Amino acid sequence: MVPAFASAAQSKPPLRMAFVYVPNGIDMRHWNPAYEGKLGELPKILKPLEPFREDITLLGNLTHNTGRALLDGAGDHGRCCGSYLTGIQVKKSTADIKAGVSMDQIVASQVGKATRFPSLELGLEDARQSGDCDSGYSCAYTNNLAWKSETQPLPPILDPRSLFERLFGKGAALSPEARAREAKYRRSILDFVTEDTKKLEGGLGPTDRRKLDEYLTSIREVELQLEKAEKDNSQIDPHMEKPYGVPADFAEHFKLMTDMMTIAMQADLTRVMTFLVTHEGTSRAYREIGISDGHHPLTHHQGRQELLDKVTQINCYQLQQFAGWIEKLKATKEGSGSLLDNSMIVYGAGLSDGNRHLHEDLPTLIAGRGAGTIKSGRRIVFRRETPMCNLFLAMMDRMGVQMEHFGDSTGTLNGLDLT
Repeated sequence: MVPAFASAAQSKPPLRMAFVYVPNGIDMRHWNPAYEGKLGELPKILKPLEPFREDITLLGNLTHNTGRALLDGAGDHGRCCGSYLTGIQVKKSTADIKAGVSMDQIVASQVGKATRFPSLELGLEDARQSGDCDSGYSCAYTNNLAWKSETQPLPPILDPRSLFERLFGKGAALSPEARAREAKYRRSILDFVTEDTKKLEGGLGPTDRRKLDEYLTSIREVELQLEKAEKDNSQIDPHMEKPYGVPADFAEHFKLMTDMMTIAMQADLTRVMTFLVTHEGTSRAYREIGISDGHHPLTHHQGRQELLDKVTQINCYQLQQFAGWIEKLKATKEGSGSLLDNSMIVYGAGLSDGNRHLHEDLPTLIAGRGAGTIKSGRRIVFRRETPMCNLFLAMMDRMGVQMEHFGDSTGTLNGLDLT
């Protein structure tokens, strides 16, 4: 909602930026269309995004050279994630870690001053932050996207209840003990603000009243989902260590986190988010869709068709969840458009072919129109070996952060806004 007599500048919705990262590469046979230009029929993995063809942009030939060995030997999973948003070659070490300030944090340091949270870092899979996770590379590289400094990663929030309490509570995640205390007298967040809400509604017109109702309904739905997840967890073996409110089901967990990301965008709590779907090199099984094999071992398929089929199935399943979030963003009205229109949401991976550990032609799409700065509905194929950091420069510029150089960039990525 904006004041009735606000100026055009005041009433313009903010631009948001988010990164959704999936690990272990993609089966590129079912990702890249056989054409350029206007999007037509989408390949198998991207099929869930068919209803949103006009809202996405597929980018081809973007590369992270700093994810390659460059004389450092094995460790592609550690490098590809550590370099994804930093654009530099991370130091091969398990203790003396060194990456770089990630581009999301550069943006957050400037635009974050206007929001409650400069940035949010989210994920779905618990993982170590120290030790060796890939051929001499620290787990800090494989398990984090955002880096506050060269040596300080920002670990993602994994527990939906922790995220909810951070967004709507005191701004900090609670310990298990504190959660237990609060659970004894917890009431709905909305119950605490009922009287204030009634007063606010009395002074609103029908459009703003509807908008407020949609927002509060979204919060209530998340509360109910959290209650369900916590109830389900209570049925699990009590001797088994388990997160407080983390659903066992991948799709349910994904939806809970992205629902709260939507609310955070809608309330302008933050404009910068990173979402590490599962950590790089993960061997998570997807029993929800009948796959008991670990994800990472499957990607080393060596051309075996039955293993390739399972990799594709996992890729499709993850993209289906993303498409569900995009549908919600598109349905959430804002100004003369939608939340999706006023966003740049990158979905992609730090590897293309997970079997050969390739770092070129990385699977990359942008959902949203960047507040009118991106002409979507197209597939754009750039010159081979175009640095991914060129895209980051273009995104930073749209977020109001001007930089001449970032990572291994060779210039900004032209072509996103051409007619």
